[in-house]
Amino acid sequence: MDRIVVVGASAAGLTAAETLRRQGFTGTLTMVGEELRPPYDRPPLSKQILAGDWEPHKATLRPEEALQPLGLHLKLGRRATGVDPVARTVTLDDGDTADYDGLIISTGLRPRRLPFGHDLAGVHVLRTLDDTLTLRAQLLAGPRVVVIGAGFLGSEIAATARGLDLDVTLVDIEPTPLFRQVGSEVGELVAQLHRDHGVSMRLRRQVAGMSSRNGRVTAVDLDDGTRIPADVVVVAIGSVPATDWLSDSGIPLGDGVLCDPTCHVVSGVYAAGDVANWPHPTAGGRIRLEQRTNATQQAITAATNLLAGPNRALPYAPVPFGWTDHYDTKIQIHGWCPPDAHIEVVDGDLRSRRFVALYHADGRVVGALGWNSPRALLRYRARLPEPTAA
Repeated sequence: MDRIVVVGASAAGLTAAETLRRQGFTGTLTMVGEELRPPYDRPPLSKQILAGDWEPHKATLRPEEALQPLGLHLKLGRRATGVDPVARTVTLDDGDTADYDGLIISTGLRPRRLPFGHDLAGVHVLRTLDDTLTLRAQLLAGPRVVVIGAGFLGSEIAATARGLDLDVTLVDIEPTPLFRQVGSEVGELVAQLHRDHGVSMRLRRQVAGMSSRNGRVTAVDLDDGTRIPADVVVVAIGSVPATDWLSDSGIPLGDGVLCDPTCHVVSGVYAAGDVANWPHPTAGGRIRLEQRTNATQQAITAATNLLAGPNRALPYAPVPFGWTDHYDTKIQIHGWCPPDAHIEVVDGDLRSRRFVALYHADGRVVGALGWNSPRALLRYRARLPEPTAA
């Protein structure tokens, strides 16, 4: 194997490149990235950088001097537009091509958008560092902010905007923030946390449209007739895997790039990170994990298995781990916390807002959640079943 191409200058893509070199690959290593910036970390975008606590360069994953030893052929500001898995060629948006013996796909996600409003000034999505810097510049003007979507990203943006002493309204169709991620009982605590900090909540409500004047958003209209004045709107209603460039390639696609248990896609091709969809033995089917820790762990597995070859490849079956920060609260999750699970508080209590809860489904523990309890949570991490090979 002399030529490996990594498409996606992401945390997963950079980890894959570093793993390949660390494990002895000495051939040509090309990384294609749609943005002009070198790989950077995304979790700080909705928190430290949006708040102004970090300068943008702090999100960069490696300084330039650390990238040089990798011998990367960096093609930044270039978008992959197709793959020919038979000829083993990646086509770029400028008509150039990159030949490969091995390919790792780590293109991540694209923000989901509403069917209206995105042509208006003041309406934002947040995925890239440039998105964050543009949004922050508008927040500094002291606008009225409406955040549509109360998942991890939307809730973090709302908390950050309140930390800037802005008028913030959080809208979601679900009964609580983070409902799909942690269920209603813990989600209600998140809702109360936002209320305690002055965020207005509009839950169980759907956005019906946006009002505007002279091409700029002025309000968000809800399905019950409520009109919320807004100078800035952030749409955080989830993401979709960035696979549009693969639509005519013959690469198997579903909710992401479809892999086998070892992250293998087709001959010579592996996938890692948010875009990868693979069968997980504990989850009971195929999953994608939109988590920072998964980006690193799966990239290590994909790169290792690419070099090892299909006959020696090992399955990837992690216990998922993720976290979110709101105000002075850190919520950490091991495993899965489905909304319909039974919750058992095993350390602390809900009222003190310092606790560990186990999530039970189908007669077994499937997840553990810590609310401002990182040390106590580690003690209960062992209660989760370790996956076996698929």
